[in-house]
Amino acid sequence: MKRPVWTQKDVCRGPLILVNASHPIPAKRPPRLAPALPDQGNVLLESHAAKSLAACVKASGAQGRIRAVSGWRSRAEQRQIWNDSLRENGEAFTRSYVALPGCSEHETGLAIDLAAEAPEIDFIRPDFPRDGVFAVFRRLAPSFGWIERYTAEKEGITGIAAEPWHFRYVGTPHASILTSQGLCLEEYLASFKQGAIRFPSSEGIFHIFRIACRPDGVTLPLVLPYEVSGDNDGGFLVTVREGSA
Repeated sequence: MKRPVWTQKDVCRGPLILVNASHPIPAKRPPRLAPALPDQGNVLLESHAAKSLAACVKASGAQGRIRAVSGWRSRAEQRQIWNDSLRENGEAFTRSYVALPGCSEHETGLAIDLAAEAPEIDFIRPDFPRDGVFAVFRRLAPSFGWIERYTAEKEGITGIAAEPWHFRYVGTPHASILTSQGLCLEEYLASFKQGAIRFPSSEGIFHIFRIACRPDGVTLPLVLPYEVSGDNDGGFLVTVREGSA
């Protein structure tokens, strides 16, 4: 059977891609999109991320309590939000809470801004509490592949102020590893340049490692089930399920 080949164009694809001011993404066609939540068709996410988000909200008992505020954005929409915020809020505020066009996770379809349902919701800084069903959602989110992306203690690394409303889909088991080890995505991806990790979980034992993209692409002579994601930093993260924990 012919093995798949991952090439340079695949480096900026997948749930683990790093998107920030130092790692922009190229303008490209949007991913396969779906409503972020079943009753909110005006906010879209990458289809796998949308399915996982809906499952997490349901498991949290938060249907009707959580509002999807902003999901996938086109490059043009991100540019408009940036320009509007510059005009209305100034440069310091905008650089803290709005990513430059091409440097926003929202352009991947893997990020969502959430809010507590209310008559009026702030689009840039929605209110997403840390108690009640919202606390339940936060606790369950890693099991569904979601992380709280921007926290106050990691601002010096991410370059973004704390955003308790902004969640990023990275998939499993990565969200659980990130959360349990207190890492932001930048730190997590950088750690694989030092070596592989093995992670036992209720889903099995995972072996995760990074490979750099070669000019002729990358193939993997693996027999066990595995997943591949670009990191948007010249390589790929390979996640191999080795067996039961």
